Amino acid sequence: MTGKPKLYYFDGRGKMESIRWLLAAAGIEFEEEFLETREQYEKLLQDGALLFQQVPMVEINGMKMVQTRAILSYIAAKYNLYGKDLKERALIDMYVEGTTDLMMLIITYPFLSAKDKEKQLSVIIDKATKRYFPVYEKILKDHGQDFLVGNQFSWADVQLLEAILMVEEKKSSVLSQFPQLQAFKARISNIPTIKKFLEPGSQRKPIPDDKYIETVKRVLQMSF
Repeated sequence: MTGKPKLYYFDGRGKMESIRWLLAAAGIEFEEEFLETREQYEKLLQDGALLFQQVPMVEINGMKMVQTRAILSYIAAKYNLYGKDLKERALIDMYVEGTTDLMMLIITYPFLSAKDKEKQLSVIIDKATKRYFPVYEKILKDHGQDFLVGNQFSWADVQLLEAILMVEEKKSSVLSQFPQLQAFKARISNIPTIKKFLEPGSQRKPIPDDKYIETVKRVLQMSF
Protein backbone atom coordinates (compact mmCIF):
# COMPACT_ATOMS: atom_id res chain seq x y z
CA MET A 1 0.00 0.00 0.00
CA THR A 2 1.31 3.43 -0.96
CA GLY A 3 1.02 6.20 1.61
CA LYS A 4 1.33 9.93 1.28
CA PRO A 5 4.45 11.36 -0.32
CA LYS A 6 7.03 12.27 2.32
CA LEU A 7 9.28 15.27 1.84
CA TYR A 8 12.73 15.52 3.40
CA TYR A 9 14.06 19.05 3.62
CA PHE A 10 14.40 22.03 5.92
CA ASP A 11 11.44 23.85 7.47
CA GLY A 12 11.62 26.53 4.83
CA ARG A 13 11.25 27.20 1.14
CA GLY A 14 14.46 26.54 -0.75
CA LYS A 15 14.29 24.07 -3.62
CA MET A 16 11.51 22.07 -1.96
CA GLU A 17 8.91 24.83 -2.13
CA SER A 18 8.07 24.29 -5.80
CA ILE A 19 7.50 20.61 -5.00
CA ARG A 20 5.12 21.58 -2.20
CA TRP A 21 3.31 23.92 -4.59
CA LEU A 22 2.91 21.26 -7.28
CA LEU A 23 1.66 18.57 -4.92
CA ALA A 24 -0.78 21.05 -3.40
CA ALA A 25 -1.98 22.12 -6.86
CA ALA A 26 -2.65 18.45 -7.68
CA GLY A 27 -4.64 18.11 -4.46
CA ILE A 28 -2.17 15.59 -3.01
CA GLU A 29 -1.63 15.52 0.75
CA PHE A 30 1.96 15.05 1.86
CA GLU A 31 4.04 14.61 4.99
CA GLU A 32 7.30 16.36 5.84
CA GLU A 33 10.38 15.52 7.84
CA PHE A 34 12.37 18.63 8.60
CA LEU A 35 16.14 18.46 8.80
CA GLU A 36 17.21 20.20 11.99
CA THR A 37 20.48 18.47 12.86
CA ARG A 38 23.60 17.33 11.06
CA GLU A 39 22.93 13.83 12.43
CA GLN A 40 19.61 13.59 10.54
CA TYR A 41 21.33 14.53 7.32
CA GLU A 42 24.20 12.10 7.88
CA LYS A 43 21.76 9.27 8.57
CA LEU A 44 20.09 9.87 5.21
CA LEU A 45 23.53 9.75 3.62
CA GLN A 46 24.48 6.55 5.44
CA ASP A 47 21.18 4.91 4.51
CA GLY A 48 21.84 5.65 0.84
CA ALA A 49 18.68 7.71 0.56
CA LEU A 50 20.40 10.68 -1.10
CA LEU A 51 21.67 9.51 -4.46
CA PHE A 52 23.84 12.57 -5.03
CA GLN A 53 24.23 13.46 -1.34
CA GLN A 54 21.72 16.29 -1.67
CA VAL A 55 18.23 17.28 -0.64
CA PRO A 56 15.39 17.73 -1.57
CA MET A 57 14.42 14.09 -1.33
CA VAL A 58 10.88 12.81 -1.74
CA GLU A 59 9.58 9.34 -0.94
CA ILE A 60 6.77 8.67 -3.39
CA ASN A 61 5.30 5.45 -4.82
CA GLY A 62 8.08 3.33 -3.33
CA MET A 63 10.85 5.53 -4.73
CA LYS A 64 13.30 7.82 -2.97
CA MET A 65 13.53 10.58 -5.54
CA VAL A 66 16.19 13.27 -5.61
CA GLN A 67 16.98 16.14 -8.00
CA THR A 68 14.30 18.82 -7.94
CA ARG A 69 13.59 18.81 -11.65
CA ALA A 70 13.14 15.02 -11.77
CA ILE A 71 10.75 15.13 -8.80
CA LEU A 72 8.69 17.95 -10.31
CA SER A 73 8.51 16.26 -13.74
CA TYR A 74 7.30 13.04 -12.15
CA ILE A 75 4.60 14.78 -10.11
CA ALA A 76 3.45 16.82 -13.11
CA ALA A 77 3.17 13.72 -15.30
CA LYS A 78 1.53 11.57 -12.63
CA TYR A 79 -1.16 14.11 -11.82
CA ASN A 80 -1.95 15.33 -15.35
CA LEU A 81 -0.24 18.70 -15.07
CA TYR A 82 2.20 18.09 -17.93
CA GLY A 83 0.19 18.72 -21.11
CA LYS A 84 -1.51 16.31 -23.47
CA ASP A 85 1.33 15.61 -25.92
CA LEU A 86 5.08 15.96 -26.45
CA LYS A 87 4.81 19.46 -27.94
CA GLU A 88 2.88 20.75 -24.93
CA ARG A 89 5.40 19.14 -22.58
CA ALA A 90 8.20 20.91 -24.42
CA LEU A 91 6.45 24.26 -23.98
CA ILE A 92 5.79 23.55 -20.31
CA ASP A 93 9.45 22.63 -19.84
CA MET A 94 10.61 25.87 -21.48
CA TYR A 95 8.28 28.04 -19.42
CA VAL A 96 9.18 26.22 -16.18
CA GLU A 97 12.90 26.61 -16.87
CA GLY A 98 12.39 30.35 -17.29
CA THR A 99 10.62 30.75 -13.97
CA THR A 100 13.19 28.46 -12.32
CA ASP A 101 16.01 30.73 -13.44
CA LEU A 102 14.23 33.74 -11.95
CA MET A 103 13.30 31.95 -8.74
CA MET A 104 16.87 30.75 -8.13
CA LEU A 105 17.95 34.38 -7.87
CA ILE A 106 15.46 34.74 -5.00
CA ILE A 107 16.21 31.38 -3.36
CA THR A 108 19.89 32.29 -3.01
CA TYR A 109 19.16 35.87 -1.90
CA PRO A 110 18.84 35.21 1.89
CA PHE A 111 22.31 33.65 2.02
CA LEU A 112 24.07 36.76 0.66
CA SER A 113 25.83 39.52 2.55
CA ALA A 114 23.98 42.80 3.05
CA LYS A 115 26.02 44.43 0.29
CA ASP A 116 25.39 41.59 -2.15
CA LYS A 117 21.68 41.52 -1.28
CA GLU A 118 21.35 45.10 -2.47
CA LYS A 119 22.91 44.18 -5.82
CA GLN A 120 20.89 40.98 -6.11
CA LEU A 121 17.61 42.76 -5.43
CA SER A 122 18.28 45.08 -8.35
CA VAL A 123 19.10 42.10 -10.58
CA ILE A 124 15.92 40.27 -9.52
CA ILE A 125 13.63 43.18 -10.35
CA ASP A 126 15.46 44.01 -13.57
CA LYS A 127 15.34 40.46 -14.90
CA ALA A 128 11.74 39.92 -13.78
CA THR A 129 10.46 43.04 -15.54
CA LYS A 130 12.71 43.02 -18.61
CA ARG A 131 13.49 39.38 -19.35
CA TYR A 132 10.97 37.00 -17.82
CA PHE A 133 7.59 38.64 -17.18
CA PRO A 134 7.38 40.19 -20.68
CA VAL A 135 7.63 36.69 -22.16
CA TYR A 136 4.70 35.32 -20.17
CA GLU A 137 2.70 38.51 -20.73
CA LYS A 138 3.09 38.07 -24.50
CA ILE A 139 2.23 34.36 -24.41
CA LEU A 140 -1.04 35.04 -22.60
CA LYS A 141 -1.90 38.02 -24.79
CA ASP A 142 -1.14 36.23 -28.07
CA HIS A 143 -3.25 33.12 -27.47
CA GLY A 144 -5.93 34.80 -25.35
CA GLN A 145 -6.41 31.75 -23.15
CA ASP A 146 -6.59 31.39 -19.38
CA PHE A 147 -3.55 29.12 -19.06
CA LEU A 148 -0.05 29.13 -20.51
CA VAL A 149 -0.23 25.85 -22.46
CA GLY A 150 -3.07 24.03 -24.22
CA ASN A 151 -5.75 26.04 -22.43
CA GLN A 152 -5.52 23.72 -19.44
CA PHE A 153 -4.03 24.04 -15.97
CA SER A 154 -0.43 22.80 -15.89
CA TRP A 155 2.84 22.80 -13.98
CA ALA A 156 3.85 25.91 -15.93
CA ASP A 157 0.93 27.88 -14.45
CA VAL A 158 1.68 26.73 -10.92
CA GLN A 159 5.31 27.72 -11.09
CA LEU A 160 4.62 31.07 -12.78
CA LEU A 161 2.26 32.02 -9.96
CA GLU A 162 4.85 30.96 -7.39
CA ALA A 163 7.47 33.10 -9.16
CA ILE A 164 5.15 36.11 -9.35
CA LEU A 165 4.40 35.97 -5.63
CA MET A 166 8.10 35.60 -4.80
CA VAL A 167 9.01 38.69 -6.82
CA GLU A 168 6.09 40.64 -5.37
CA GLU A 169 7.56 40.00 -1.93
CA LYS A 170 10.57 41.97 -3.12
CA LYS A 171 8.59 44.69 -4.93
CA SER A 172 4.81 44.73 -4.51
CA SER A 173 4.16 46.80 -7.64
CA VAL A 174 6.18 44.59 -9.98
CA LEU A 175 3.14 43.61 -12.10
CA SER A 176 1.99 47.20 -12.66
CA GLN A 177 2.97 47.09 -16.35
CA PHE A 178 1.70 43.54 -16.96
CA PRO A 179 -2.12 43.43 -17.14
CA GLN A 180 -2.21 39.89 -18.51
CA LEU A 181 -0.15 38.64 -15.60
CA GLN A 182 -2.33 40.52 -13.12
CA ALA A 183 -5.38 38.72 -14.49
CA PHE A 184 -3.49 35.41 -14.61
CA LYS A 185 -2.48 35.79 -10.96
CA ALA A 186 -6.10 36.36 -9.95
CA ARG A 187 -7.36 33.37 -11.97
CA ILE A 188 -4.78 30.85 -10.81
CA SER A 189 -4.99 32.01 -7.19
CA ASN A 190 -8.69 31.13 -7.23
CA ILE A 191 -8.29 27.54 -8.41
CA PRO A 192 -9.56 25.61 -5.35
CA THR A 193 -6.38 23.65 -4.61
CA ILE A 194 -4.20 26.74 -5.05
CA LYS A 195 -6.56 28.90 -3.01
CA LYS A 196 -6.33 26.38 -0.17
CA PHE A 197 -2.52 26.35 -0.34
CA LEU A 198 -2.41 30.14 -0.14
CA GLU A 199 -4.53 30.23 3.02
CA PRO A 200 -2.97 30.53 6.49
CA GLY A 201 -2.19 27.19 8.10
CA SER A 202 -1.21 25.41 4.88
CA GLN A 203 2.16 23.75 4.30
CA ARG A 204 3.36 26.73 2.27
CA LYS A 205 6.48 28.14 3.89
CA PRO A 206 7.06 31.82 4.83
CA ILE A 207 9.81 34.10 3.60
CA PRO A 208 13.14 32.64 4.84
CA ASP A 209 14.19 34.04 8.21
CA ASP A 210 17.46 34.00 10.15
CA LYS A 211 16.60 30.73 11.88
CA TYR A 212 16.09 28.96 8.55
CA ILE A 213 19.36 30.29 7.16
CA GLU A 214 21.28 29.28 10.29
CA THR A 215 19.77 25.77 10.23
CA VAL A 216 20.64 25.20 6.58
CA LYS A 217 24.21 26.39 7.09
CA ARG A 218 24.68 24.26 10.21
CA VAL A 219 23.21 21.05 8.81
CA LEU A 220 25.03 21.31 5.49
CA GLN A 221 28.18 22.68 7.15
CA MET A 222 28.23 25.72 4.89
CA SER A 223 31.02 28.11 5.79
CA PHE A 224 29.90 31.27 4.00
